Amino acid sequence: MSNNNLDKKPYQSTLFGALLNARKKYGGKHIVLEDTERQPINYDRLILGAIILGKKIASFSSSGERVGVLLPNVNGVAVTFFALSAYGRVPAMLNFSAGLRNIKAACKAAEIKTILTSKRFIEQAELGDLIKGLEKQVKIIWLDDIKETIGLKDKLVGLWNAKTARPSSNNNNGFTQTNDKKNKVKPTDIGAILFTSGSEGVPKGVVLSHSNLLANIDQIYAHTKWQKDEKIFNPLPVFHCFGLTAGMLLPILKGMYCFLYPSPLHYKIIPTLIKKIKASVLFGTDTFLTGFARSAKKGDFDSLRFVIGGAERVKQRTRNLWQEKFQLELCEGYGATECSPVISCNTLEHNKYGSVGKMVKGLETRLEPVKGLDEGGRLYVRGDNIMQGYFKVEKPGELEPPKDGWHDTGDIVTIDEGGFVTIRGRAKRFAKIGGEMVSLAGVEAYASTLWPEHTHAVVGIEHKSKGEQLVLITDHDEANRHDLSTWAKEHGVPDLFIPKKFVFVEEIPMLATGKTDYGELARLAGK
Repeated sequence: MSNNNLDKKPYQSTLFGALLNARKKYGGKHIVLEDTERQPINYDRLILGAIILGKKIASFSSSGERVGVLLPNVNGVAVTFFALSAYGRVPAMLNFSAGLRNIKAACKAAEIKTILTSKRFIEQAELGDLIKGLEKQVKIIWLDDIKETIGLKDKLVGLWNAKTARPSSNNNNGFTQTNDKKNKVKPTDIGAILFTSGSEGVPKGVVLSHSNLLANIDQIYAHTKWQKDEKIFNPLPVFHCFGLTAGMLLPILKGMYCFLYPSPLHYKIIPTLIKKIKASVLFGTDTFLTGFARSAKKGDFDSLRFVIGGAERVKQRTRNLWQEKFQLELCEGYGATECSPVISCNTLEHNKYGSVGKMVKGLETRLEPVKGLDEGGRLYVRGDNIMQGYFKVEKPGELEPPKDGWHDTGDIVTIDEGGFVTIRGRAKRFAKIGGEMVSLAGVEAYASTLWPEHTHAVVGIEHKSKGEQLVLITDHDEANRHDLSTWAKEHGVPDLFIPKKFVFVEEIPMLATGKTDYGELARLAGK
């Protein structure tokens, strides 16, 4: 067990209180937010919008109610998030790409009765059928319609409240201009609910308090050297914790500029936009970073100084592409929604290839031995950023807290003498073959080494005599076991670790968050 500079001081603010503190520190006219409409928003405008919208939402919801948010990365999602937070409502960030079944399951688990969304977004994203399906279970509230009800009186009252709003000194309201005792908010109250991807089953609601999110923001901010004039480009959806905490809340609450982009799949548009706004920091997953780099032209990324990859393993070929084409070193990080999400990250100052960097401060860690593995252990973490617990479909609205505050990441890791964490694989992503524990991520790495220009994934399926069988799913139609087995022999890899079954696909299935869809892969492997 390691004790990583624990700071047990409780957080004395709510998320909206932190926003008011940021305005006080950086100035109301300081620009912090922009999107593709190219209408920059400063602190004064963000707070004004949140207070006016929040009061409208409060008129048809109750204090503490979990309200679904179904919006893309635009200025409006930030305004909506803080509007809910200001008036003691809980933003539940829904993954609009997860499909009707998973979204309905998420709503059931968190007892969501109302969803906020936008007509323009639903039309552009062609999600009409999704909305029709959801309307049978929840009430859909259109932000467009709410906007139409905002009159002169609402604006004048909002202007006064926004101007006079101050962080609460008694650790409850979040802001002082409301005398409504029903809207008191404490740092330990639920600040947001996000949902697991559902790649390995039904989504679970991850319950994060105001304190959890603010703790992680402070941990991220202290972990590396940020510049005062930092410009963060965030194409990661805010229904994903990486996109929400690091991509949106961190820059807004720490006085940095945040550019929200609605889809990470616009590979040709994003590099040009990064060049235009002179972004200095880019967040992405390996899949998205590869797409950006392949589409970008020379000079597009000249303003970037810090590129962070997370949510999935950053491949060596991706690192090479960025280094050779743009002379930029990628920094890989690691997190989990249950940890708000950042656990560790490489930085420009401390960047070790193959690792996911050093732990952020304030985390206790322990490694539990795994039978059959000689190296590393199953990682458990505990600290201020660890979730309050899960909401599950089987027991809607019933909080299931982590035992004694420890979160089981499900990852097998090693931690070296320098404190760098290396992920060996997920506990669920180990197969037992002939009595040996085989890392599926390790087998994927073998295939990637032999065929670096292609994408590969490995799953284990049931085998009558050997327990499990490895299946390689690849977009390389010339991949074959003979070549992989020959490579393995030359590099001392046992033949046991080489898949006997190959499945060829045009493209490896991915979730909207950029993670590999292992649920779909298991289906393909079993065919």
